[in-house]
Amino acid sequence: MTPETHETHGAGEAPGTGYLPPMLNPFDPGFHDDPYAQYRAVRETDPVHLTPLGAWALFRHADINRVLRDPRLSVEERYANPLMRPDAEIAALNEQRGDRGTRSMLDLDPPDHHRLRRLVAKTFTPRMVEELRPRVIELVDTILDEAAVRGGIDVITDFAFPLPFAVISEMLGIPDHGQRDQLRDWSGAIVKTFDPIISVEEVAAAIDSGDSMFEYLTDVIAWKRANPADDLLSALIAAEDDGDRLTEEELISTAMLLFIAGHETTVNLIGNGVLALLRNPGELARLQERPEIIDNAVDELLRFDAPVQFSRRITIDDYEIAGQGSETRVIPAGTFVMLCLGSGNHDPAVFGPTSETLDLTRENARDLLSFGGGFHHCLGNALARMEGQEAIGRFVARVPGLELIDEQQQWNGRFVLRGLATLPVKL
Repeated sequence: MTPETHETHGAGEAPGTGYLPPMLNPFDPGFHDDPYAQYRAVRETDPVHLTPLGAWALFRHADINRVLRDPRLSVEERYANPLMRPDAEIAALNEQRGDRGTRSMLDLDPPDHHRLRRLVAKTFTPRMVEELRPRVIELVDTILDEAAVRGGIDVITDFAFPLPFAVISEMLGIPDHGQRDQLRDWSGAIVKTFDPIISVEEVAAAIDSGDSMFEYLTDVIAWKRANPADDLLSALIAAEDDGDRLTEEELISTAMLLFIAGHETTVNLIGNGVLALLRNPGELARLQERPEIIDNAVDELLRFDAPVQFSRRITIDDYEIAGQGSETRVIPAGTFVMLCLGSGNHDPAVFGPTSETLDLTRENARDLLSFGGGFHHCLGNALARMEGQEAIGRFVARVPGLELIDEQQQWNGRFVLRGLATLPVKL
């Protein structure tokens, strides 16, 4: 994608109309504050959408749901047409890096994916997540006690970031040797590579950060082998399935994935969720009056402004999908398919005429796409939901007089992991 206007981005006229459909353009002023207006325009006119980068994008809930669950598509970049791969300078950097840190289930198709997920699922259980709830409550209350003394809080830097960061660090058993700020910086650099638009400098920084985190976790795992404890890393080291164990490369890659995914997305869930409530005072009041609806409320907040806006797959063979009206689109083999989860979450075909409205008691809020789908469905969804329930629920219960300091928000500028840079609030 390039920062021109919509009209110059045309991927071709709509059949038989002479009309150039709207194009997704994240460089438009106001896109980050409200991408859903663009999603709606594309979903209604060109839902199977060829982007200027040559990738295709899907905007309807049904299409996204189908592709997420279709085993005929891949997540492995080896299937991508060479024309779809990064430019020469970025490709050279990736080549220099090699496969280090890429042996996680996120990057693999079956059978490798299934084998790794089975081993990780033995340790990352709903019971383990539920046992963490008292610790999450303790952390939330400590942060809010400190904010009450100050009379204000930045929801992102003081609350949404430190909470899940502390939880996943403790859950994995990562020792606090004064390196947590460094880990946070490495993670922030790595997740920039999730975006389809990234500079050479950002790729280089992400590779350096990935190498540093890989080396750090190598040392931590070596220490854990000698000093096992009641934590997730120790359990992963010991995990076995019919004689099968994680290799060292798989173990480190999995630890990196769990650490990064375990806090980066939850930051956005808490931040986006609190902002949505502040912008919808009627729903905020409803949650304060009826705290028992918090479980459904968190699902609705995840639907309304998803922390992860896009997922992707790669076609192995030519792939047919219905376009607008009676038209059939054929997506060529080796093509990246961007799945706009944010658009699917607002599709009126599933969520009705109120799809663009926040409704904390929405009956089908669990039809959200925010955790993906199929066998790549987010393994940590129970942890994210639990942290969201306690963080958002206790925040609005303890602080009845919430007030935004600034109506114009600063977003992180990311295309895939949508979140705020800051969210200062008066208490």
